[in-house]
Amino acid sequence: MLTRAEALPLLKKNLRTENLIKHSFAVEAILEDMARKLGEDPQLWGLTGLLHDLDYDFTKNDPEKHSQITVKVLSDLLPLEAINAITAHNYQYTAQIPQTYLDKSLIAADAVSGLIIAAALVMPSKKLADVTPKTLQTKFKDKSFAAGCNRKRIELCEDMELELQTFLELSLNSLKRISDSLGL
Repeated sequence: MLTRAEALPLLKKNLRTENLIKHSFAVEAILEDMARKLGEDPQLWGLTGLLHDLDYDFTKNDPEKHSQITVKVLSDLLPLEAINAITAHNYQYTAQIPQTYLDKSLIAADAVSGLIIAAALVMPSKKLADVTPKTLQTKFKDKSFAAGCNRKRIELCEDMELELQTFLELSLNSLKRISDSLGL
């Protein structure tokens, strides 16, 4: 299996915008903490999150191809469980139905990272340190806030027997842990 040190140059070679790289770091952190909470492999889950959007710059205008290039690049570098999760995070186009905890966690982490970052950016300080779980719950309920954030994808956390509040707090703490890397 690929190591994180080997994955970083691959990530930076394929993702050209700093925000996409930061998004990848955010999803990685959430998945690592989800893995620990669920008794899974944090290294495998983290790498899955880190590399899940590897082809986004090439497929952003062609969403039905999103994840296909990533899967080709990573097929010999990551276990099948990770490859399936990366494919399933674009299930509406790939027909790979999310089934495992990793599949569903990737989808939920992908969505919640955007909500949390948006919540930080509306704080006067623009810092994650000022976002509280209560603030995040309020922002989640406000459908006009970060309107592009699919709340149904976040609610997949409940398929892993995690209450929404618990998942939001875990995800917020994950991003606070790497706030320097995110510039927040």
